[in-house]
Amino acid sequence: MDTVPNDPIDSAAGDALHPGCELRCPGCAHRRLSASDSEGRKLAWLSERLADWAERIRPLHAVGGEARWAYRDRVCLKCEWRDGAWQIGMNLGDEVIAIPDCPVHSPRVTATLHALLDSLPDADGFPLAYFVQSGAQVTLVLKTDRLPDPAWLDKHVKARLHNAGVEGLWLHLHPAVGRKIFNKPGWHLLWGQARSIDDHGLSYGPIGFQQLIPALYHRALDAAQAHLRPSADAVLIDLYSGSGATLRRWSRVACDAIGVELGAQAWECAAVNAPAATTLRGTCAQRLPQLDAWAAQSGRHDKTRLLFANPPRTGLEQAVSEWICHRYRPRRMAYLSCSAGTLHRDLSMLTADGYRVDAIIPYDFFPHTYHLETLTLLEDNGAPG
Repeated sequence: MDTVPNDPIDSAAGDALHPGCELRCPGCAHRRLSASDSEGRKLAWLSERLADWAERIRPLHAVGGEARWAYRDRVCLKCEWRDGAWQIGMNLGDEVIAIPDCPVHSPRVTATLHALLDSLPDADGFPLAYFVQSGAQVTLVLKTDRLPDPAWLDKHVKARLHNAGVEGLWLHLHPAVGRKIFNKPGWHLLWGQARSIDDHGLSYGPIGFQQLIPALYHRALDAAQAHLRPSADAVLIDLYSGSGATLRRWSRVACDAIGVELGAQAWECAAVNAPAATTLRGTCAQRLPQLDAWAAQSGRHDKTRLLFANPPRTGLEQAVSEWICHRYRPRRMAYLSCSAGTLHRDLSMLTADGYRVDAIIPYDFFPHTYHLETLTLLEDNGAPG
């Protein structure tokens, strides 16, 4: 997510403050701004950071009204035992600010938090460090390598979780948990099922990545698809392909596609969600030889080359940027970025090597915060039309 500097906000400005907001919570820096003021600040900041291509920036896509609230169905919250109760929320210095009724949380997250807050054991036998929810999948991260007594999870708690919309409850044991929340081992399904299906029929697990406002996300993918124009006459490489939402799109228009994803759970789900596509597990830089071999196979060599990338905040690995420009050389590219800084770096390299920025489209996936995401559409300047 692109991060707009958190400039001071006049306490009297705007009218967006929700009655359920915890004023000390650092999570929603724009909560006192009106929607138009928040969106204006985000767009102005993006235009400054991407000034080299400012004329290519299109209007910000956002949702309005009630859709700006209760949208966060994926959360990662810090946990602290204090004053004889669990506090689950955001860090403010060394203190956790409890936000069980945060107005940007989805009803499912709010109901899950209350069910657990009424039921969890105290810290002596249950060293809870993080609460993580991804849709219907919930994970409790414990700072221990020993499974605690499960007696607290009785039929009444299970009923409340079920009524909240939870389908899987996990314990993740990580004795060294800190800034790095998850470890490879330590996963234990405590109750329910290991995978869920979202509203679009996609399988996901307990740490499956999901954009928070699906309507905006699919609008972004529509724009990417309209630019890329995938078809049976093209091949498409999907970098950082996640659980296969985009791979399924390309496959449905008969495009020959391959994806690369590092996360084990996402990679496993991608094979289910996009069975017609090829999926490789690993970093994109590690899988460049396999991508070269795939693209060079008979029947693919003469097809139009396309690329979709949705990297983490670190952006494209340098080896990947060089591979794009000098080896794979896609005709058209769509790049969904969550960091304006690394996007600027990557666009500078791509445009220096002959790519043209056709459009930069920002999306407000995180209302009331200072975050936004950006879709950049590029084309090879030297390719025939």
